[in-house]
Amino acid sequence: MKPSWAKPAILLTCEHGGARVPAAYRQLFTNHKTLLTGHAGSDIGALGAARQLSRQLPAPLIAATTTRLLIDLNRSPTHPKVWSAISRSLSPAVRKTIMLQHYLPYRSEVDNALAALIRRHGRVVHISVHSFTDILQGQQRNADLGFLYDPGRRPEASLCRTLAKEMKQRQPELRVRRNYPYRGTADGLITALRRKYSAGTYIGLELELNQQLFAHRSMWQRIVRNLATTLQKQVHG
Repeated sequence: MKPSWAKPAILLTCEHGGARVPAAYRQLFTNHKTLLTGHAGSDIGALGAARQLSRQLPAPLIAATTTRLLIDLNRSPTHPKVWSAISRSLSPAVRKTIMLQHYLPYRSEVDNALAALIRRHGRVVHISVHSFTDILQGQQRNADLGFLYDPGRRPEASLCRTLAKEMKQRQPELRVRRNYPYRGTADGLITALRRKYSAGTYIGLELELNQQLFAHRSMWQRIVRNLATTLQKQVHG
């Protein structure tokens, strides 16, 4: 069957969806419970937003709930921050076990889902859902919503420009920015997948939501509803 290039599939992921500590490593975090409940432990609110977006599009969602303080699924295996200051103290053998049991299965699940969707549809829009702290190192972040992408990949740049413009039209009060609060080409899952899949088959973007939004349930739910409507219009036509 010929792929439908006009209607790409959408895949959602959430790499930092929770602060769960597997039983085998709970003792390691006995004195770090405060860290687990904050931004260091997970992207607060991201999983709820991803689930709502998944229902409203609708689109498949692959999410992880293991704390990034054990291993960061959004980092490359050799990146210095794939291990936290806590898990870095573990022996190489234990870290290898964590990599095999938690990191590689998640990465493989995402990659296998992408490959299957590309075979079926010809092109996939992959949205990785994250959240960010309102203040970092004493500096206020001046955005509510960010779209991260690679400016060198024209389909990504075009889609993100349109999404940012339409979200601003739907909710003028929102502070919407592109490639903020991080660069879209920084180390991460989507950056790794761009090296494997061409711009013609893979469009990857990270959705960044200010964690202050999650203090107002109706506000972030409205944002997700508008984003789902905008994505359906731009991706599925």
